[in-house]
Amino acid sequence: MPPPPAAAHFFAQPWVFVRGVPAMKFLPPEGPPEIAFAGRSNVGKSSLINALLSQKGLARTSNTPGRTQELNFFVPDGYGGETAELPPIAVVDMPGYGYAKAPKEHVDAWTRLVFSYLRGRASLKRVFLLIDARHGIKKNDEEVMGLLDKAAVSYQIVLTKTDKIKVTGVPKLVEATALGIKRHPAAFPRILSTSSEKGVGLDELKAEIAALAE
Repeated sequence: MPPPPAAAHFFAQPWVFVRGVPAMKFLPPEGPPEIAFAGRSNVGKSSLINALLSQKGLARTSNTPGRTQELNFFVPDGYGGETAELPPIAVVDMPGYGYAKAPKEHVDAWTRLVFSYLRGRASLKRVFLLIDARHGIKKNDEEVMGLLDKAAVSYQIVLTKTDKIKVTGVPKLVEATALGIKRHPAAFPRILSTSSEKGVGLDELKAEIAALAE
């Protein structure tokens, strides 16, 4: 499914990093729709954002899980984060969760930041919750889904790294994942399957984002 014209407009232009938010008081002004990406550390979140926005190195990638410790805001080039120049849309890279080796105080701080943002941000239209296709939904993913349900924040499952499993296994995984989220009231029913490395599923993801930005 090709992205609609609105998506082509958003994603055909360069994007820039405008702000890293270590605490709620540093959030940019509300207004434009915000689309957030969440997932376990090392799920391929930064790689997917870079592939989606067609810019290598925009979102930081690392072999060290837990590197992203702030809410990182990206917008189309030509806009900033101030009221006078609000962008038409913003993409938010959220800190990864589930990295056991991170100091507990850091994990607690990240958790407070992330879920304060989820509960209190009216301009947040959807969270794309990334799940590694090789591992499926884990316990800490279920915990996050429960918190999203409680906060009544719409979220959609995006399977990552689907090129790392057998092609015939992808439809089965999508079906199993769809069944697994039925009891989650805030979960959007459509599952997206992607591969940053192969470019799989990016058009579908762009189309979802464009629809949310309308």
